[in-house]
Amino acid sequence: MVNRINKIITGLQRIGIAFGPMELLTVPGRRTGRPRTFPIAVIPLTGGRYIMQAFPNAAWVANVRAADTVTLTRGRRSRTVRLVEVPVEERRPLLREVVASQPASAAQRLVTNGLAAAPTPDAVAAAADRIAVFRVQPS
Repeated sequence: MVNRINKIITGLQRIGIAFGPMELLTVPGRRTGRPRTFPIAVIPLTGGRYIMQAFPNAAWVANVRAADTVTLTRGRRSRTVRLVEVPVEERRPLLREVVASQPASAAQRLVTNGLAAAPTPDAVAAAADRIAVFRVQPS
């Protein structure tokens, strides 16, 4: 189901229809080097814009960790950026802010996918070692 939804979001973004916080993340595959594209929510939080992992073992996380730069595309506008992984201790307040500022479904998705024990700010912050968070920076 997730792959079907991702394909729909990717198709809409590619024809120029941007919605919500969604952008397309294009990153070289860590093994093949071929570009891989994933729809991702880029979330504005205190101190910048962030991307966080919502699914365990997400391929994009491993690819981003191996890449120097990535491309973010929103509608017809693309830019090359660096995604810098936030250290675990710095993730905790960011994850609390996500739970407080985003729709309840964002925290619930982390529970449903096994990354957090409960959809509360403290429970999500306690799972910081299992939830990758990246800060978007100019390249």
